[in-house]
Amino acid sequence: MNDFVFSVPTAIYFGKGQVEKLGGIVQQYGSRALLVYGGGSIKRSGLYDKVLGQLKKNFVSVTELAGVEPNPKIASVREGVRLCRENKVDVVLAVGGGSSIDCAKVVAAGACYDGDPWDLVTEPARI
Repeated sequence: MNDFVFSVPTAIYFGKGQVEKLGGIVQQYGSRALLVYGGGSIKRSGLYDKVLGQLKKNFVSVTELAGVEPNPKIASVREGVRLCRENKVDVVLAVGGGSSIDCAKVVAAGACYDGDPWDLVTEPARI
């Protein structure tokens, strides 16, 4: 195996008051976001409405990749990549836990890659 470095910068904001900063942070990267999240807890907790409110307040349009399963399947990633390309997404935003974050990272890389995003997981590929 050849040595390589794969770097996809990730910022994780966690804690009290972070949602209120979200729209401004996302807006620095662009005006079209893909929101990646898992099950229904984001909606039951009220977090979904707060996130959408902050994005709207900062003039960020949202496309959603909802229902990301634990240990995300490549089908979810491919759908996210399709949504990014179709909607000319500027930023991929994961809300939730590790599965949403993992999925979002591969979606973000895959949106900038001409091949199948699975290549990025299984072999070195140039993005």
